[in-house]
Order: sequence, then structure tokens, then C-alpha cells
Amino acid sequence: MKYEINESALDEKNTLVLKLLHYFITKRNYNPIILQGVENEIWLENLEENYKIVRIVSSDILNEEQFGFDIFKTKRIVKKIKIKTITFKINTLSIFINTNYDVEGQPTKDITCLKIEKEEDLARNKVITNAFPDIPKKLESTEEGFQLFMKITKDINIHNVSDNKKVEEIFKQKYPIITYILLTLNILIFLIPYLFNESDLFIEKFCLYNKYIDLGEYYRVITAPFIHANIFHLLFNGYALYIIGIQLESFLGKFKYLIVYLFGCLTASFMSLIFLGNNVSVGASGAIFALMGSLVYFGYHYRVYLGNIMRTQIIPLIITNLLLGFAIQGIDNYAHIGGLIGGLLITMALGLKYKTTTFEKINGYILSIIYVAFLIIMSQVV
Repeated sequence: MKYEINESALDEKNTLVLKLLHYFITKRNYNPIILQGVENEIWLENLEENYKIVRIVSSDILNEEQFGFDIFKTKRIVKKIKIKTITFKINTLSIFINTNYDVEGQPTKDITCLKIEKEEDLARNKVITNAFPDIPKKLESTEEGFQLFMKITKDINIHNVSDNKKVEEIFKQKYPIITYILLTLNILIFLIPYLFNESDLFIEKFCLYNKYIDLGEYYRVITAPFIHANIFHLLFNGYALYIIGIQLESFLGKFKYLIVYLFGCLTASFMSLIFLGNNVSVGASGAIFALMGSLVYFGYHYRVYLGNIMRTQIIPLIITNLLLGFAIQGIDNYAHIGGLIGGLLITMALGLKYKTTTFEKINGYILSIIYVAFLIIMSQVV
């Protein structure tokens, strides 16, 4: 996005607006929100910050009625953003630059309103300094007038180009070699015993069954997800793996994607063992649910781009399949749940490029280890 302004309009307040815009975009990674019919205000969004929305408002507020309408309008727009980004709580900071009305301190839920008349007010405002302690220093500049404008617009455009390259890198379609390998393995593991008339024996040897696990055949927790009971079972899981896998592998990268799949195999198998009883379990659906859990984690962090897809497709798909799993006999729905949770946690541990912090990764590893340990212990207890 490019920003243009007339040189003659660079008075003190317009300069402050430009400096704030420069700070929030280049230093705090906020992104502009394009809104139809909104004038004299700039909306910025960063869902990773405490204040997920920052408004820089240049229009004048003269009385309580105008302030009330501004709050009403803000709440309505924020509500739409919540729906689009699947975010339940959005703290909004409204910075009023050109108002004669004392908006600061007005009690409004989830919307903080500040009156900032000049740059020096930022350093004296506790709300600003608590949320953005570096803002007074970062706004300092040796340039003035049109030179300042040129520097700010250049920095913003460079930052936007960099951000666009990152998004393009993440969402650019890559060749899904791991998905094709996994599909090939599942097909061959089904076809070879079938061609030699050894399907039943093969399933007995490698399926998930508590009796054999108790005898020490732990390899079954990883072999069972690669076995399918019949051709329809294989076709259903193979199609789901293809549709979900080619997208997720492109988003995560080959190594992380493979780890998610294999970790999902383990967590699905161990969750299944807890509730399996004397039944037998086979199939890749638990691992596929792990891919769904991973996709939920990815989609949440990139919900600015995938919010509508998450809300209308991915989450309804997961809920529908889980409900069907409980409604139809013969479906190992506990494996689905085990895989779903496992996929989400291990993706947190592996991290998403440009999104996940080191702290989140550490938490992800800790939670993944605790989760696996819990499943193993519970599977032994029952």
C-alpha cells in the first residue's frame, strides 16, 4: 500500500499521524485495514499484540453525541473483524489527534480512547508507554517536512514489500512429495497383501489390538495407521490425505509436515488404546485428523488470510466428522480426537515461519511431551 499526502498539508498534527503510522507498521508489524466509507481515520491490525486494533483518528469530536456515535461505529466494525478472524476478544486503541472533546478516560469496554494533541503527549500517557514503551524514542527524527514524509513513505513501502514477500513465500504452492509418498505407502501396504491373498493375516500381524500391545508389540502403534480394512476405507482416507495433505505440506514444509503426520499416528494410536477394549483399530484417519489439528493452528495464526475458510470450511468439517464418528458404529473416533490434539500441539512445538515465538515453541514441546506421557500411562492403566 502506498501513502500520498500533499506537502503543504504537513502541519504538526499530520506529521504526528505519519510518524504514528510509520511506527505501528514498521516497528510493531501492524497492517492497514481497508474499510469502505471510513474517512479521516486509519485502522491498523496486529492480532499478536495486546491492542489488536489501533485507530488513528483525525476527525474532530466536539461533543458526547459524536463520541457515542464513534464508539458505536467502532464496535460495529470490530464485530465484523472478530467474525472474519475468529477472534473472541479484540482490544482496540483509538488515538484521537484532532479533537476538542476529552475522550480520554471515557469508560468503554474493550475500546481505549486517548486524546493525543502533540508528540510530547505520548511520553506522558501511561496507556501508551505501558503498551508501547519504545514509542517516544522511535518517533524521534532528524528529518522535517517533506524529507520526513519521503523517509516515512519509503520505509512503509519497503516494509510492505517485505511482508508481501513473506506471505507469498508461505502460501506459494510447493510440490507435495511427502503427501505422494504417504499415499503410495498406504496403497502399496493395502495392495500387496491383497494380491497375495494375505490381507487378514497382515491385518492381524500389524493392527492395533490391546492384547498384542500387552505382549510388548509396541510397533503396532505406528503400523496400524498405515493399514486399511477394505478398499472403501483406503479410498476415503486416501482422498482426505490428498486434499488436506497437499495444502498443509505446502504451508508447513516437508519435514514439519512429516513430523506432524507421524506424531499424529502415535497420539491417535495411544488414545485409541485407552478406549479400544477388545476391538481392533486400523487406518490413517487419526493421522489425517492430526493434519486437521495442524491446519487449525496454522489457520489461526494466518487468520487474516484464512479466517473465512477456517470459519466456513475447516472447523465445520472437523466438527461434522467427529459427530459422525460418534454416531456411526465401527469408527474409532477416539483415534480421531487423539490425532487432532496431537497435530495441534506438535505444530505449536515445531513452529510456523514468521509467526511462532521461541516461547510458544518451548510451550509446544512441553505440552506435547506431557500429552504423550499421559496417553501412554493411561493406555497402560486400562
